[in-house]
Amino acid sequence: MSLLSSVAAPDATPIDAWLARQTDLSAVEQFSRRHDAGGEHLQSRYYRDLVPARPPGPGQQYGFEVDLDACTGCKACVTACHNLNGLDGGETWRAVGILHGGTPAAPVRQTVSTACHHCLDPACLSGCPVAAYEKDPVTGIVAHLDDQCIGCQYCTFTCPYEVPQFNARLGIVRKCDMCRDRLVAGEAPACVQGCPNGAIAITVVDARQVLEDVQGDAFLPGAPSPAITVPTTVYRTSRAQPRNLLPADYFRIAPAPRHIPLVVMLVLSQLSVGTFACGVIASRCLPGVRAALQPAWSLAALAVALVAMAASVCHLGRPRYAFRAVIGLATSWVSREILAFGAFAGLGVMYAAWSLGRLPGTAIRDALGWTVAALGLIGVACSVMVYHATRRAWWSAAIIGAKFFATTALLGLAGLRVTIAIAGVELPRGAQTALVALVIATAAVKAASELAPLTHLRDRRYTELRRSAVLMTGELWRWLVARFVALAVGLAMLAVPHSAAATVVSCLVLIAGELLERTLFFAAVTADRMPGAFR
Repeated sequence: MSLLSSVAAPDATPIDAWLARQTDLSAVEQFSRRHDAGGEHLQSRYYRDLVPARPPGPGQQYGFEVDLDACTGCKACVTACHNLNGLDGGETWRAVGILHGGTPAAPVRQTVSTACHHCLDPACLSGCPVAAYEKDPVTGIVAHLDDQCIGCQYCTFTCPYEVPQFNARLGIVRKCDMCRDRLVAGEAPACVQGCPNGAIAITVVDARQVLEDVQGDAFLPGAPSPAITVPTTVYRTSRAQPRNLLPADYFRIAPAPRHIPLVVMLVLSQLSVGTFACGVIASRCLPGVRAALQPAWSLAALAVALVAMAASVCHLGRPRYAFRAVIGLATSWVSREILAFGAFAGLGVMYAAWSLGRLPGTAIRDALGWTVAALGLIGVACSVMVYHATRRAWWSAAIIGAKFFATTALLGLAGLRVTIAIAGVELPRGAQTALVALVIATAAVKAASELAPLTHLRDRRYTELRRSAVLMTGELWRWLVARFVALAVGLAMLAVPHSAAATVVSCLVLIAGELLERTLFFAAVTADRMPGAFR
């Protein structure tokens, strides 16, 4: 008698039934049929509900959705992202931060997972001078083009969420691309699939709804305003949050990177423009010394401009591709700055050659001189906008404009005095007195513009400008003191009469003071940050 028939027998035992079930291949046959038919992957249960069933339609795009109630801060998402993307040590595209608040009797602690928000209006894309970012028109994913990047790191300034990370080994910036290759294959991004609690998901967001949500100016406590770039990440919670909920490191401040090549570039470019512009004006107002003065100031300004341009290249991670920096002319102030200073230097060479060669056509030469000076001032204005575009209070157009143009005037006047002294030009006593008075007045205006932000120490709210003022009077106080000592010494040496050596030393000390001020310009900048922002 077979096992199957024994099961139906009245005297069948449980062992007979169990043995009969082992001969039933229905489960194997079902699996085989599903496999041959191309059924779901065995691991699909881990991501079936974590990616949309359909791609975005018109007016839609993909976005992250984070369930704050499910996030435990385990950082499995960080590990998954790091391993799948092969990131270097210390490089991270996703971070986990902490919000805390409430009262001693009812404290609140909330962990938050953050990454690139794939914004509707990504500042990294619009600010990049080499078009190294692209926003997919279908998915809305903002991706970085590694091969196009020159490592200027400007996107690390423009992104209010500090998402792009500079990789020193590769000399380029890299960032999250929502694992778009996995999405194309119907799989969830690494962070989504790696979260054990399903706290992260990919959703389809409606652009109009995102723009409406921005009007409330609410994103995450302590985070930058969503109105800057319109982020698409959605953070959800069913719990009431206390009004004093803030990032755990909200009150922690530290000096920012100093970016020495940019410090040198900014100061020397403004010295060059100032010297040239002051020389054009002086030659116009003092026709008696024009012939001796024109070659001296134009050559001095040109030499300094070339040094400034060389310093800017040293800031790049991949300097051999610096020629690409004008690709983003339509949207990037960096490209416009480079073009303006490039035209300034190029036409400056022509003007210097014309002045040295004593070529005919004085009216044309003078017009060329004014054009070169105007291009230089346009370049300084572009420098102002480069940093104003980052939307940081310390780098607002009013604060930077006062600093940059005052530096241009101060060092331009000092540079003019040096070229006059070296060229052996004898100015009338009244002109000498007026020149010294202009230097002192410009220095006073410059000092006032630098000290004005310190008034924010009295702010009740812990604003960006208050943080910068705290840094200036705290960790950076030695730099601040050294800056004003250099300014005072440089001005004091103006009192030494008819001394070319003292004039040169005075100019060098003033330049040193401006280098210190520009170092503070970078080191003291602060901004609101995401919880656990990339450091």
